[in-house]
This record gives sequence, structure tokens and C-alpha cells, in this order.
Amino acid sequence: MSLSHRLEKCYSGAVHDVLLAMGHRDCVLPPEIRPLDPHRRLAGEVFTVSGHSDESLDDHETLLQWTGLLSRVPADTVAVCQPHDNTMSHMGELSAETLKLRGVRGYVVDGGCRDSEFIYQIGFRVFCKYYTPKDIVGRWVPDAFGEPIQIGEVTIHNADYVVADRDGVVIIPGQMAEEVVAEAEKVLRTESLVRKAILQGEDPQQAYLKYGKF
Repeated sequence: MSLSHRLEKCYSGAVHDVLLAMGHRDCVLPPEIRPLDPHRRLAGEVFTVSGHSDESLDDHETLLQWTGLLSRVPADTVAVCQPHDNTMSHMGELSAETLKLRGVRGYVVDGGCRDSEFIYQIGFRVFCKYYTPKDIVGRWVPDAFGEPIQIGEVTIHNADYVVADRDGVVIIPGQMAEEVVAEAEKVLRTESLVRKAILQGEDPQQAYLKYGKF
């Protein structure tokens, strides 16, 4: 099973706790970034994108550059975008369908989304800060791919890993990903033992002392 699929079986809280225990504190994106569908977890290798607003460009130029962005995102990755903009949508219906068809796992953006009902229906996993019908056409362009970006207090590098669910979005440094996922899997197994003990009537404090986890 791939690392992305293994990570997708974990949850953000467990991964955060593992990173914290390893001394890596700055790993959680701002809580304003929320899932379009809170029932769908997203995990995978990161492909970074950044951009900026530029209303001097015409519609054709912005669409040309946006479709170029869609072409660049590799299959089986999660695009993570810092748009440097809080006014417009940076994901929509045709774009989501295109990325899904190309095998992209999902999209995390420190910005907006539109056509949210359609994207929800097709099952493409998007985490965003807000919704707005305002489009990027004639207003915004990508300017870098695969370069470090910053969202909140977290610096994100290409080939880092991300896990996102209804609790939030956690970034795992790429060089730590294998170890973090293995430790998170151990946490899940231990929590299952604690849960089973409590359901069988064991005192919660005794269960904690027995397994060292709660």
C-alpha cells in the first residue's frame, strides 16, 4: 500500500500528536481552511502552487495560465495553493473535474472556491477558506510551481505530505513522512486497544496506565 493510502487511513489529530512528540510544532494550517465535504478525508504528497492577483491581464491570458496550472499538477498528488488573495475563487467546477479526471487526489487552498455543490457531487476533495462566485478570469494568475509556500505559520515544500479532515489540515515534512505515518499507525492500534478495554468496562484511568495512551 502506498504511503498516501496509508496516511489516508490515519486522522489529523493522531498525525499532529506524532509530529508534536517528534518536536515538530508548526504543522497545522489555519482553522479557517475547511473541507467542502467533511465526510471525506484527504491525504497525499504535496504539489505546491502560488499565485497573485493581476487585473492588468486579459481574460485569455489568465485562462491560459490557469489551464497551464491544471496541466502541471501531477497525478496522485494534492495541490496546495497559496493564492495571496482573499477576494475570489481559486477552484471551480471544470477545474475540479479536470483534476479529478487526471488522478489528482485533492486541492487545499488558502483562498476561495465556487461551484461547491457540483464539486461536492463529483467527490473531488477540496479544502478552502471561503466560498464566492467571483472568478479569477481577468484577475489572477499562478506564478510558481513546486516552490516553498507559506500558509499561516507553516512553510510547505513540494513533496511534503498532507492529511486533512474535518478537524483540520496537517503538513508533514517529506523527509519525516514514512516515520510519521508508521508512528500514527501505532497510535491508532493502541487507541483501538484502549477503546476496547473501556467498552469492556475497564476504568479509563487504568486503561490509560495500561496502554499509555488516551
